[in-house]
Amino acid sequence: MTDSSTLDSASQDRQLAEIDALGDRMGKIRQQVERVIFGQQHVVDQALITILAGGHGLLIGVPGLAKTKLVETLGTVFGLDDKRIQCTPDLMPADIVGSEVLEEDAAGKRSFRFLPGPVFCQVLMADEINRASPRTQSALLQAMQEQNVTVAGQTHALPRPFHVLATQNPLEQEGTYPLPEAQLDRFLLQIDVGYPDAESERRMLLATTGAGEETASAVMSGEELIAAQALLRRLPVGESVVEAILAIVRAGRRETTEVEEVSRHVAWGPGPRASQALMLAVRARAVIQGRISPSVDDVIALAHPVLRHRMALNFAARAEGVTLDSVIDRLCDRHL
Repeated sequence: MTDSSTLDSASQDRQLAEIDALGDRMGKIRQQVERVIFGQQHVVDQALITILAGGHGLLIGVPGLAKTKLVETLGTVFGLDDKRIQCTPDLMPADIVGSEVLEEDAAGKRSFRFLPGPVFCQVLMADEINRASPRTQSALLQAMQEQNVTVAGQTHALPRPFHVLATQNPLEQEGTYPLPEAQLDRFLLQIDVGYPDAESERRMLLATTGAGEETASAVMSGEELIAAQALLRRLPVGESVVEAILAIVRAGRRETTEVEEVSRHVAWGPGPRASQALMLAVRARAVIQGRISPSVDDVIALAHPVLRHRMALNFAARAEGVTLDSVIDRLCDRHL
């Protein structure tokens, strides 16, 4: 079992107190976000899990579902510097990472000066990321994975913490460049954003079309978030949860599965990064719900957002109308 058994009693008590305090703080953060975002509880929770786990999120939904507003609000409540870029086919890597300009001083001496791009922030919203060209996507991929950018042979570190929350429109695909598997794998969660229920849409209608609108307030700072992310990695995880994560991820691969649906319908399955993402995500979900350790229920709840962008169906499966969600459901039923 991965736990704190090697710690003395005082250290364990202190760690449990820190986890409880973090859970209370995340509860306040959720309350602030829900003052602005209506009827998207699972979306809000998964976005909070993404930030707390130190990862990046891919939000997929039709226009008008408050994806941009959610990212702005997350930047506010976590006390982070947030910026937004609108991805288009003519967007160049320099438009994101920055570029060097040649300057001349009063003495006539010339030198290059680096002008940082919008990626130098703590929360970057990449709107309609699949409209950016592969060249631009690769520049963003380095920033997401390495948390630095290279311009003219010089490496520049990005601020910490650093999170990318990208959006993608699932409807109009003309003029888009599908994200490569390597970049999709860098997203901790794929968050599907659906329509709000009737009561939530009614509340939103009344709250956003009047003389004033509710705003969110900062609950945490960037330094506190870094400390919270470090604390999360020390959260105890039971052996049953570790085995559940390994079972479901390995069963999603044709090479190691015993599930017939996977052998027949899956073209490629999740890699080891999926296991890492699921381990971090279940810890974050437990903290957000006020628990000191995750359970197998957390694995089931997060299997879809962790795995759905890390697997692909073959042609036969698409022809038969099989969906990835149904395959993941089968994995959960069989192994959890």
